[in-house]
Amino acid sequence: MPDDPEDFESTQVQLVELQEEMERSFLEYSMSVIISRALPDARDGLKPVHRRILYSMFDNGYRPDRPHVKCAKVVGDVMGKFHPHGDAAIYDALARMVQDFSLLHPLIDGHGNFGAPDPSTGPAASRYTECRLAPIALQMLASIDEETVNFVPNYDSQSVEPSVLPARFPNLLVNGSQGIAVGMATQIPSHNLAEIVKAVIYVIDHPDAVVDDLLTIVPGPDFPTGGQILGREGIVAAYRTGRGSVRLRAVAEIEEVKNRSQIVVTDIPFQTSFEQIAERIKKLVEDKLIDGISDVQNYSSGRESRFVIELKHDANPNVVLNNLYKLTPLQSSFAINMLAIVDGVPRTLNLLQAIQVYIEHQREVVTRRSEYRLRKARERLHIVDGLLRCIDQLDAVIRAIRESADRREAREALMASPFDFSELQANHILDMTLGRLTRLGRTELEEESAQLHLSIAELEAILADRVRLDTIVKEELVEASQPYEQPRRSQFVIDPGEFSAEDLIEDESLVVMISRSGYIKAVPDASFRAQNRGGRGVVGAKVKEEDGISHLIPSSMLSKILIFSSRGKVYQLRGYELPRLERSARGTALVNLIPLQDGESIAAVLGTKDFPEMTDLVFITEQGMIKRTPMPEYARSRRDGLIAIDLREGDSLVKVATAQSGREAMIFSKDGMVIRFSIDEVRSTGRATAGVKAMRLRPNDRVIGGDMLDDDREVVLVTSNGYGKRISPRFFSGQRRGGGGVHGMKLTAQKGYLVAAEFVSKDEQLIIVSSNGQTIRVRAKSISAQGKIATGVKLMTLQGSEVISSVGVVQDTELEEPEA
Repeated sequence: MPDDPEDFESTQVQLVELQEEMERSFLEYSMSVIISRALPDARDGLKPVHRRILYSMFDNGYRPDRPHVKCAKVVGDVMGKFHPHGDAAIYDALARMVQDFSLLHPLIDGHGNFGAPDPSTGPAASRYTECRLAPIALQMLASIDEETVNFVPNYDSQSVEPSVLPARFPNLLVNGSQGIAVGMATQIPSHNLAEIVKAVIYVIDHPDAVVDDLLTIVPGPDFPTGGQILGREGIVAAYRTGRGSVRLRAVAEIEEVKNRSQIVVTDIPFQTSFEQIAERIKKLVEDKLIDGISDVQNYSSGRESRFVIELKHDANPNVVLNNLYKLTPLQSSFAINMLAIVDGVPRTLNLLQAIQVYIEHQREVVTRRSEYRLRKARERLHIVDGLLRCIDQLDAVIRAIRESADRREAREALMASPFDFSELQANHILDMTLGRLTRLGRTELEEESAQLHLSIAELEAILADRVRLDTIVKEELVEASQPYEQPRRSQFVIDPGEFSAEDLIEDESLVVMISRSGYIKAVPDASFRAQNRGGRGVVGAKVKEEDGISHLIPSSMLSKILIFSSRGKVYQLRGYELPRLERSARGTALVNLIPLQDGESIAAVLGTKDFPEMTDLVFITEQGMIKRTPMPEYARSRRDGLIAIDLREGDSLVKVATAQSGREAMIFSKDGMVIRFSIDEVRSTGRATAGVKAMRLRPNDRVIGGDMLDDDREVVLVTSNGYGKRISPRFFSGQRRGGGGVHGMKLTAQKGYLVAAEFVSKDEQLIIVSSNGQTIRVRAKSISAQGKIATGVKLMTLQGSEVISSVGVVQDTELEEPEA
């Protein structure tokens, strides 16, 4: 190389910028990968390696009616003549065309182990497996020897290969394709053959068709592994634009076996495996991210799939199944990207464009085949006409041949006057056997001539008439596809959308407890066992000496907990958002869950699952005020809370209840006074209002509770010193709102003051909590039913200065004895 840069001008070396050379070289490499290896041709739906495998097997005679041959032999043939990229790539492509879990219609019939859906389970070595073309593959290669497609030189120009296959069915859409190129990828799902054929015929018959016209014919993909397709939104987007996402879900049923439930999976999403699912489930169970599963077993055999997920006896199968859909490959997404090679260029196709490309290909195939057959028919007719003329002047022909010295002279004599045969006709006459000279021979030639004239007329008509051509395309498409049509495997179901927490959480009964100092916890309802009234109870919470349980309500994991503060605001939490702790645990500070301000405490708590339109929230305050507001006003929540009631100075919220028109309210005071009146006397107002007077109180008296009257329920009154009684509301006659009420319980220094009034039915229980955190669960029916002047019976034994701090109502359940 010259040392002086100026001397480069006299050499063959060209100066090129490194960046330009890198860009050019990388572009060439990219296009080589895209066109020659990674992306399918939109006409036959095949990548070069798949096309070469099919053509090589066809060329070598490995057809459905012949014995299987070793895959290693096929791989060697393909690598030696057409695809010099290594035997592993060829065998992997061959194996995929055998797998019925990869292709909806496998193109190769295999013997041996060709792998499983699990990526870690590949096919056996090519020396152990055998293959031959599947019957449907012959439809891909039909008429390939009639000049229907172009042939190009192979990699070493020693042979030729087809640039595309005739493909008598739309393989790109029927079997789909996946591939990763340089800077682009394709992901085309498989479709039901019958549906695609109908769509192709529709487009042929309706040249002005649009994508939306096809959506009723092709509802969506049809995957080899079946499963369920959730909704059609992603499908519609993919068919309109070429890109979209389809959500797939396994087919699972819940079965009851020996007092336990099990989930049985029969179909799984495309490109997943039972092995992957089992491994993921075991990992989730080990990490305690999913509960209720005792074992998984795969009982699949052959084409029958049965994957069993065994559940624990107390597991909720629907909740477990929803968690499995969310956390495992039992539900997945298939990202559609319909990228294929069209006219040598990668293009993203929508459904209509993909069908149109295929139709144009078939028109070209039928046109080229008709031209080939027309040419061959004319050539044969020319020969037949010559043979008939020969028979007409047979004696003269024989004489001319006998007088000729050799074949060349005989041919020239036949080509000369008076015969005027063409060279082709003369050669056939010289090759004709004596048997063709009989009367039968002439009849056969005349029949053949007539048939050739008909064939030529038909072929000319096909080539001259586009409608006739399209009819041939449609007829052959139906003929080629009908033997292989099958029912749809993937079924459509309504898309439930993304799973909410409610779908993934079992709605377990809870008791929500809040202490006076602002600690909250959710305790499973089963943590409390009913005891005989008058007992000491069990430890309900570890609290400080000056603390105690101030609010206790029954709820559930999926309920909404409305927490009303002393400043008249309402905060909303879900049951599953609360700390779920043991009965004796202290709880979590509420300020960690809701933004309580300094000096703001909890006044009332209400649990609900919905906000009915015809239901109101009724607010009762310590100073005897009452307010009624439609419940939907409180449905929405904000991080910093909503205004629930406009409290007067010095007043505080005591009770929040639900009510409907026509109901009656009963309000109870600390001194044992009770008032009953119609809730219709309270006008419904908005959230930020103060309400009206409900009860006139004596000096130093205050409201301690209240609720809506229910004729099927009785009232349990509980005093501060642990006494209580059950009384029917019928003992209290109705009054006008704002009255002073009547005595509901005779109070003494021994019994203390009234701290709670709860409506109960006989099959419910009360959880009573003391200021020291002791709890007792008492069946309502075990509490004596008494009149207005009765002083009640002992419900809970207290010690020292201990008093009752809160009372809640829960459902009656049969529970095991808990530890004290």
